[in-house]
Amino acid sequence: MNKSGISTIILFSIILFVYTLTLTGNMAIICAVRRDRRLHIPMYVLLANFSFLEIWYVTCTVPNMLGNFLSQTKTISFTESIFLSVMAYDRYLAICHPLHYPSIMTSQLCSILVCLCWLVGFLGYTIPIFFISQLPFCGPNIIDHFLCDVDPLMALSCAPAPIIKNVFYSLSSAFIIITSLFILGSYVLVLRAVLQVPSSAGRQKAFSTCGSHLVVVSLFYGSIMVMYISPTSGNSVAMHKIITLMYSVVTPALNPFIYSLRNKDMKFALCHIF
Repeated sequence: MNKSGISTIILFSIILFVYTLTLTGNMAIICAVRRDRRLHIPMYVLLANFSFLEIWYVTCTVPNMLGNFLSQTKTISFTESIFLSVMAYDRYLAICHPLHYPSIMTSQLCSILVCLCWLVGFLGYTIPIFFISQLPFCGPNIIDHFLCDVDPLMALSCAPAPIIKNVFYSLSSAFIIITSLFILGSYVLVLRAVLQVPSSAGRQKAFSTCGSHLVVVSLFYGSIMVMYISPTSGNSVAMHKIITLMYSVVTPALNPFIYSLRNKDMKFALCHIF
């Protein structure tokens, strides 16, 4: 077997291991929230939905990616920031308005927010899908990428489409910036409230509650901002692939560990499941 074949098997094994870890960790969180009645509160309901989203997100891309590693015929088939924003809003209410939190973040409001996250996440893709479907594709159908992203897909178009490309990146940038500013604003208010807590134990508990969410937000937004906001001409194809692997494979695998290791209630529920 040549070096290329060995490298392919090694890469296949690593991504398969990460994918299995992602499914196991996120499914464990969903089972823990479902079975432990103490976790039947908005914070963990949102986390369970976020884990469910991560499972389907990686399942849309990784199995096909793994198949392409072993196949000679490689094919690519053709919503995360909203959930992170709602989770930040939930933490803001819990820390800044603890006495009013039960009356504001009711189970009914939590269900409405979850439904809106899924609805907006799906509908948000209709605009770029419509624009891309209007492009003529008459050349080679080979995409130099792990998944069917906008840049490599539009590069296959027979006719240049700067307007469609600018519209897509304007929408993506606006969506990313608005949600990131909402999260940042929520945590600025949280930080101000936490610093006013008289006891160090109370401040530590508040920081521990929000710390895991901030780590996930940093990993996710750090990678997608490089992909969809920074000028694409300054990034090589190899760099795009690395960043894509970061937010589509690595980050979903890290999320269960980040949330469970920093949360005593979640660790207790997971111990009972395992």
